[in-house]
Amino acid sequence: MKKFYITTTLPYVNAEPHLGFALEIIQADAIARYQRLQGNEVFFNFGVDEHGLKIYRKALEKGKNPQEYCDEYAAKFNALKQGLNLSYTNFIRTTDKHHIKAAQEFWKRCLKKGDIYKKNYKIRYCVGCELEKTDSDLEDGRCPFHPNQEIEVYDEENYFFRFSKYQNPLLNFYEKNPDFVIPPEKYNEIKSFVERGLEDFSVSRLKSKMPWGIDVPGDQEHVMFVWFDALVNYISALGWPEKIKEFNQWWPGFQVAGKDNLRQQTAIWQAMLMSVGLPNSKQVFIHGFITVNGQKISKSLGNVINPLELAEKYGTDALRYYLLSKIHPWEDSDFTIQKFEETYNADLAKGLGNLVSRVLTMVQNYCGSKVPRISQDLDSHPLRIDGNIYNWKKGWANLDKGMAEYRFNDALAAVWRFIGEADKYIDQQKPWELAKQGRQEEVDWILYGLLDSLHQVVWQIYPFLPETSQKIAKVLNIKKLLTKNPLHKDSWTNIKPGTKIENPGPLFPKIEN
Repeated sequence: MKKFYITTTLPYVNAEPHLGFALEIIQADAIARYQRLQGNEVFFNFGVDEHGLKIYRKALEKGKNPQEYCDEYAAKFNALKQGLNLSYTNFIRTTDKHHIKAAQEFWKRCLKKGDIYKKNYKIRYCVGCELEKTDSDLEDGRCPFHPNQEIEVYDEENYFFRFSKYQNPLLNFYEKNPDFVIPPEKYNEIKSFVERGLEDFSVSRLKSKMPWGIDVPGDQEHVMFVWFDALVNYISALGWPEKIKEFNQWWPGFQVAGKDNLRQQTAIWQAMLMSVGLPNSKQVFIHGFITVNGQKISKSLGNVINPLELAEKYGTDALRYYLLSKIHPWEDSDFTIQKFEETYNADLAKGLGNLVSRVLTMVQNYCGSKVPRISQDLDSHPLRIDGNIYNWKKGWANLDKGMAEYRFNDALAAVWRFIGEADKYIDQQKPWELAKQGRQEEVDWILYGLLDSLHQVVWQIYPFLPETSQKIAKVLNIKKLLTKNPLHKDSWTNIKPGTKIENPGPLFPKIEN
């Protein structure tokens, strides 16, 4: 059994969770569940970033102390676990005592390496990004990610990290690991950014101006810059620096991040790891944004969509399916309720839901609601449609290819092709006519094959629609869903002749407009 570590970025707790971040955590969850399906042990890290200027200001705006404010909003993000059916195994907060100690130890090691120093500086700063900005970063004097916020100018003494020192080490690392950043366009983008030259960046703030942060070791007048502190969570979550044995078992890890985090996750964090002598991250997958009417989701623009409300109205798996199958993995995609409902009806109600209902109804009508007995070998039972063979092995191969490239849409398209072919097979074979003719052996053979097809679908949709997967597994009496390799014939043994099969009714009731 291999160990697989995956982490999302940590969202700021300055607002409630929105659909854009739900995309990231659901993508990460699909990867984590898929890895478990391969028999791997998974450490799945998620949590919240609780320090920084915008959180401090938001707490003051609401008349609360920062810790009280963070406690309230951290609970809202942790509620995503149930609301979106997530399987993360660790929820970290950057106000956790262990994380604070780890961040301070990380600082000390960077300082000992000579990579942290103090100087006066003057910068332009985007509070929305919690990052300093250069002329090339701005459009018409504003941050393109937060165009409604004014750029602020800071002139003070801070500690700096020698980012410029790591230009060549980073370029060498990229050259040796061309698949480090996914997709290739983002790999090329960060490589070009580093090639243009790196500037040292501030890693502290004066406590007199912004007290909400982790104390800088040995200097009570400064707190750590939020990005320096927060990035350390990826290793503090694994017990670093005390639990080195456990840490080494999991690290390096796989990261999922939005395109506005490209520099932080693939350059800044990697340079920081080099500074303290730790291995770089395994891979970083960069996803695109969900837009509404062509605009990025933003509270300031008033186009925020609450994912929990969508999940409550349409079902968690319906939301997961749409985000994974219809939102491009790394390009921006527009979201509308109309598109969502059209997809629900076409792919879930008329697609998967209809196939399950058709098969189980026929088993009920023609086989007494029991798995039929067959005399032929199921290995010789591919679905034959229009002279072409499309079987579950081909479906698995296409699904695996999609997941290997983190193309969730392609992986699900492979499953839904299999579902579509099974529907065509029913229409072609017409078991209801065979039943009228008394050709029961043929009916049994067809329905057993279709039940086995549903068995394969149960495994195939598990990373994406876990609740639906479990529902179908229950009616098929499939026990211990993840205890065997799905590509091994032994995984069929739960579908035994004579097993009682229940019909649960529609999995996805059609949305009537």
